[in-house]
Amino acid sequence: MENKEKTFVEDIERTLYDIRNEERAAYKSRQGLTEQVVRDISSRKDDPEWMLERRLEALAVYDTLALPSWGPDLSSLNMEEIVAYVKPDAKMAGRWEDVPEDIRATFDRLGIPEAEETSLAGVGAQYDSEVVYHSIQESLVRQGVIYTDMETALREHEQLVREHFMKLVPPKDHKFAALHGAVWSGGSFVYVPEGVQVEIPLQSYFRLNAPGAGQFEHTLIILEKNSSLHFIEGCSAPKYNVTNLHAGCVELFVGEGARLRYSTIENWSRNMMNLNTKRALVEKDGLIEWVSGSFGSRVSMLYPCSILHGENARCEFTGVTFASKGQNLDTGASVIHAAHYTSANISTRTISKAGGQAVYRSAVKVTPHAHHIKCSVNCESLMLDDISRSDTLPVMDIQGDEAAVGHEATIGRISEEAVFYLMCRGISEDEARAMIVRGFVEPIAKELPLEYAVEMNNLINIELEGTMG
Repeated sequence: MENKEKTFVEDIERTLYDIRNEERAAYKSRQGLTEQVVRDISSRKDDPEWMLERRLEALAVYDTLALPSWGPDLSSLNMEEIVAYVKPDAKMAGRWEDVPEDIRATFDRLGIPEAEETSLAGVGAQYDSEVVYHSIQESLVRQGVIYTDMETALREHEQLVREHFMKLVPPKDHKFAALHGAVWSGGSFVYVPEGVQVEIPLQSYFRLNAPGAGQFEHTLIILEKNSSLHFIEGCSAPKYNVTNLHAGCVELFVGEGARLRYSTIENWSRNMMNLNTKRALVEKDGLIEWVSGSFGSRVSMLYPCSILHGENARCEFTGVTFASKGQNLDTGASVIHAAHYTSANISTRTISKAGGQAVYRSAVKVTPHAHHIKCSVNCESLMLDDISRSDTLPVMDIQGDEAAVGHEATIGRISEEAVFYLMCRGISEDEARAMIVRGFVEPIAKELPLEYAVEMNNLINIELEGTMG
């Protein structure tokens, strides 16, 4: 009998994202997480004594904490098989010509050098555990803007780093924050002085090439009063048959009247466990805007948190998650209203197909003495078949009396009537379904920088090829 069901492509070719380089590390730490491994990483990075102490304190906390008792199953993660530090055979360069050819070719394929020439004021490129390239326009340097890798910041701006490092995400927060505090390496540091408007975005791209390794970059951004910045973060890795781990940390300090947009496209490979932590502290009249796209990884747990600490602080969160076969993407956002007249707007889209699981979690907290609070949470989910799963799990802790907080969620499937309508106008069934999906995520795509919006649409097209045809 003829099979009327759509066919499924068992494994999707992810083109340039799955192109891997021959492993050619200058140094790799031993597998597992021990005090010796932590001391070795610290010594090789020439940490100041206080940083080594913090690493060891974080390790001690890690050993006392259990895996999360909620969310995706993490029992398959064995830290005894993870390499925490992989130093590439390359020194950090300020010119692409000085980056080793095979590493440079990776970033060429990803379009990073081209984007730098056309639309970016500065670029950082991390390969495995270290930043291999960094640049910033001289005009920003003259205005006092600092954009560099974390190791350089630790040497040249030690007091700033010491004052802010893991202040928003302390190691005791959860097991993977403690892990990060013990073995962190690489990442970006940005400082924007009072009143400086960075008109053109800065971008850091994180590429993990080594199999069986972890990437633990730390991003620290400080915006002083009435300054502004758009920071773009990109992530990808080739696919291996062993587990890789990403447990980075992002700490954002948004000063009085400052505005920060933080855009991310995470396109990790399907063997990645993405356990990232992102948090922002927003002062009076400040604004944090999150734009987030989660596509890759086998498991994700990612919930950017905004602490609205000053009066009239605001948060805007726009996100999209696409879960396919074998993926459990548990994503969302949280907001803490800790001051009067604060407001937040959270809008997300989740898509699941081929048995993928897409879970959205939101957590909204209003502290007892905060008043005149406004918060709106909206989650829309689209399932492309009858074997996938989508869940919305909102938590609202309203301790103040004067708060207007709302949550709205919808879960549905592609309308066959809409598909039929488009097909009647000469559009193929596959393209009709793709058009509906692209329209579903359009509110998020329009918030992304152009090249990332294109990338997101390309990723959606690749994913849809697995269910159509």
